[in-house]
Amino acid sequence: MKNDLVKLARKYGTPLFILDHAKIRENFRAFKKSLPTVQAYYAVKANSNQEIIKTLFNEGASFDVASYNEFIQVHDQIQNYRKKDKEFFIWDKIIFSNTIKDKDTLRKIKKYKPLMTYDNADEIKKIKKYCPTAGLVLRLKVPDTGSQVEMSSKFGAEPGDAMALIDAAFDCGLTVEGLSFHVGSQCTNFDNFTNALQITSQIFNECRKKGYATKIVDMGGGFPVPYDSYAPKIEQLAHVINSETKRLFPDDVELIAEPGRFMVATAATLVSEIIGKARRDGKLFYHINDGVYHTFSGIVYDHWIPNFSAFKRGKTEVCAVVGPTCDSFDKISVSEQLPGNLEIGDLLVTENIGAYSIASSTKFNGFDGARILHINK
Repeated sequence: MKNDLVKLARKYGTPLFILDHAKIRENFRAFKKSLPTVQAYYAVKANSNQEIIKTLFNEGASFDVASYNEFIQVHDQIQNYRKKDKEFFIWDKIIFSNTIKDKDTLRKIKKYKPLMTYDNADEIKKIKKYCPTAGLVLRLKVPDTGSQVEMSSKFGAEPGDAMALIDAAFDCGLTVEGLSFHVGSQCTNFDNFTNALQITSQIFNECRKKGYATKIVDMGGGFPVPYDSYAPKIEQLAHVINSETKRLFPDDVELIAEPGRFMVATAATLVSEIIGKARRDGKLFYHINDGVYHTFSGIVYDHWIPNFSAFKRGKTEVCAVVGPTCDSFDKISVSEQLPGNLEIGDLLVTENIGAYSIASSTKFNGFDGARILHINK
């Protein structure tokens, strides 16, 4: 494998972001096998590369989008569909899961009769005015303790306010089709899921008692990725979810989820190159041609912990690995165990870097991001 990476790096240059579509398909199928009653909506924000969308589309995935541009990326896959089939796909396989939409986006998507989330009264008024064709899903605030990225501080209605917000939507002529929650990204605390499902079921059943045709339960994302041997497997979480949903909800409930990280994190490998080497206050610094403003942006925005391995063997020491920009903030890691005999031109490998990496990469300081190489398409 390492020999193959070296060959690819020499052929295409570095930094090289190698995206394995066979792994994306494998992850999608593993999710479906573990959670057969759950419709998987890929969270495009995790990695919005068009080829990823195409691969998952061909696998039969649905899609979670947050903006009009993400919607159009998915829409491009169905542009040759007949009008009726296109309308059905948008209604059945796309959800706008951003609880706050700007009015221009709402105007643009009105004709598609989209499914979308909300979590406050002002959003109801805005949707009614600019996109009254929408079907609504109320997002609830649920526990997200211990997740890598917590969500509840920015999104979700308090469960105690839920029925008032559902009533308000129906009162102004909109339809609330379901409920949603998000337990936080990379959730390894399964209690978050069980508590969220319990909270959601109480409100779901209350809706049914009031005669509302509530049918959707959207479990959001948070499905853990095996970044290391300590991360729980999807099969373990699936057992909890399958048991709880069967216990808590009626047979006609429509279960959906929004996995993003789970689909793409393990599908990418980055090969970077050492462009500088120096000792600073006694510590060895390796400067590479990628950094936190580029493929390693997940360190900043996603609390991601980087990993590095070298092709060359040698006595290891605690090193710093830093990016190419002139900003001192551009430190990828200051505590990597790497051989001390690496030289300028040597390569480093980073695994499991497919999610929240190139998606938030910039061109800061004039540096281009990594070249993307698709394999096994």
